[in-house]
Amino acid sequence: MGIQVCSRTVSVLMTQAGIHGLPGPIRIKRLRGVVTADDLVNRMFHRLRPHELWVTDITQHHTREGWVYCAAVLDAFSRRIVGWSIDSRQDSTLVVNALDMAIRNRRPKPGGIVHADHGTQFTSWVFGERIRSAGLLPSFGTVGDGLDNAMMESFWSSMQIELLNRRRWKTRVGLANAIFEFIEIFYNRQRRHSALGYRTPIEYELLSENDITPAAG
Repeated sequence: MGIQVCSRTVSVLMTQAGIHGLPGPIRIKRLRGVVTADDLVNRMFHRLRPHELWVTDITQHHTREGWVYCAAVLDAFSRRIVGWSIDSRQDSTLVVNALDMAIRNRRPKPGGIVHADHGTQFTSWVFGERIRSAGLLPSFGTVGDGLDNAMMESFWSSMQIELLNRRRWKTRVGLANAIFEFIEIFYNRQRRHSALGYRTPIEYELLSENDITPAAG
């Protein structure tokens, strides 16, 4: 409203109204005792060609039988999910399987970046070794800062709103099947993105002038 007041006045008014501010996340620059790669992305997710940048993360959702965990790999160029894995356990195998699927299906040329957070699954030796063995470069954002992996967080938010929160899930198998259909049938092939000129990820790849043909083995 254009009224200038001091912070003390704001504090008093908030106290009288029963309003309390929420603390921000605690930011830690580096995990102690864990050697990780630098942040090669710096929140700049836009890419002009496929396989230049993949972002990856894990989400979880509850069923009556217990938790279901999903790891996914997203190509920043087209927003397409190029690899995914679903399991009842949240371990390094979950994320390696998702990355393996992306590498097998897309066969990226050396030099691309795989960007993740500092979860123990991603900082594990086996995950880092799989990245390097494919000629790719590992990258990690700041601990506890979702903006450093904002593109992946945006995908999880869409799946949460458009699928996971729309009903209660009885079985792990039922939820796993629904996640598969959401990714492969709806998201990659039918869901339009304003950032892609209101095209789907697959349409955007097909219409782009970039060559996305897998490299020869």
